[in-house]
Amino acid sequence: MGTRGEAARGPGYAGGGAAMNAYNLQLQICLQSVGHQYAPSHPTKRKIEPRTRLTSHGYLLIEALVYIGLIFVLLGVAYVGLYRFIDNSVVLRRSAEDISRAMHAGELWRADVRSAGRGIGLEATEAGSILHLANSRGEIAYTYRDGAVFRRVDKGTWVRVLKDVKASSMEADVQPHITGWRWELELQPQTKGIIKGGRVRPLFTFLSSQKAG
Repeated sequence: MGTRGEAARGPGYAGGGAAMNAYNLQLQICLQSVGHQYAPSHPTKRKIEPRTRLTSHGYLLIEALVYIGLIFVLLGVAYVGLYRFIDNSVVLRRSAEDISRAMHAGELWRADVRSAGRGIGLEATEAGSILHLANSRGEIAYTYRDGAVFRRVDKGTWVRVLKDVKASSMEADVQPHITGWRWELELQPQTKGIIKGGRVRPLFTFLSSQKAG
């Protein structure tokens, strides 16, 4: 039956099959040439990278001890600096308070000298010298003993006007046309810490002239 069909198709069908085969062959040659043209000359090789190794870092015991030692050193230096700052601040505050008290006592002494007339004199006693200032309202006296300056009005009790005094001297300062009085005063320096003394040496000199007539 197949033979009859091929015979029925005739000689023209055979020629058509040959043409189809030739067309297919040409198409394969074209495809191969195109593939050869765009194909790389050297085929790339895929580079296989090695897997990265995950490692964990830590601190040794010696390193930890070194770091702890450094922290303690820094804390010690900071503590020493803070202690010195606080100590200096306290000494400065106390010195300022002593200076303020000395200035108030000096102004009171100068006012008493100015208000006194001719009745000003020094009396030497076993306890120390006493400065007598006589005015219209009575007598005022000053003395230094036991590291303090005391003041007395008339025959009353001695009142401490200044403490922590290292040295005190009241004496006349005679000038050609006027008679004045000088008070040399030195306070105890404030201690820095427990033993070391402060740098401030509180020295004072008060001058005043007595009332004329």
